[in-house]
Amino acid sequence: MPDQPQSPENERFKAEMPRIPGVGQTAAKTTGPRGLLVVGGLAAVLGAVFVGGRLISKSQRAEAPPAPAAQIEVPVDTPSVPDLPIPTATESDPVIAQVGDLPKPWDSRRFTFRNRNTGENVSALLIRLPGGSAAQASGYWALGLKAAYSSCQLEYVQDIALMRSDYGYREASHPMLGNPCSRTVYDPTKYASIPGGALARGAIVQGSDLRPPLGIELRVKGREILAVRME
Repeated sequence: MPDQPQSPENERFKAEMPRIPGVGQTAAKTTGPRGLLVVGGLAAVLGAVFVGGRLISKSQRAEAPPAPAAQIEVPVDTPSVPDLPIPTATESDPVIAQVGDLPKPWDSRRFTFRNRNTGENVSALLIRLPGGSAAQASGYWALGLKAAYSSCQLEYVQDIALMRSDYGYREASHPMLGNPCSRTVYDPTKYASIPGGALARGAIVQGSDLRPPLGIELRVKGREILAVRME
């Protein structure tokens, strides 16, 4: 029997995919209202887990001990030793220092000497000499800081390099006195003769000044150093 042409209904029936039991029903359930509820519930659970994880992480960060702050070193100012007051030696109170005020050779202390003959206050200096005893007047040298026959003020130069560079005295090996006006240098370890045949400490080793500094007579009484008379 010859084949009969297929009707359009048969062609449509062939074009459709075969239906597998249960597959179509599952798809329908997934895309239906009930499927939407399942997807929504899953999303809600995932969201809750994500939010909970963030809260736990944030709580752990909050409970973690803070990192130690960087220590900042604050410089501490060392209190400076205040300068000793400058004493004034008068006829009634000639004390200018205590023996312990100048413990080492070449230590010095400023003082003011009131000249009882003129009433003038003279700026002066007390120096501890090397090799002398602190308990004897010979262990010190006191002098007026005003240069003789001049208005210039002498300076005590303890920096040997400065004496060599500023005054040009290359032979300097210990502290010396200098006159910055004339560049004259006085050596505290040497004597020079002055008018009248007397000797005065502080011989001139360089410069054109006329004589050594004016000396001040000292006495040591117990532990007190007294300035009693000026040239």
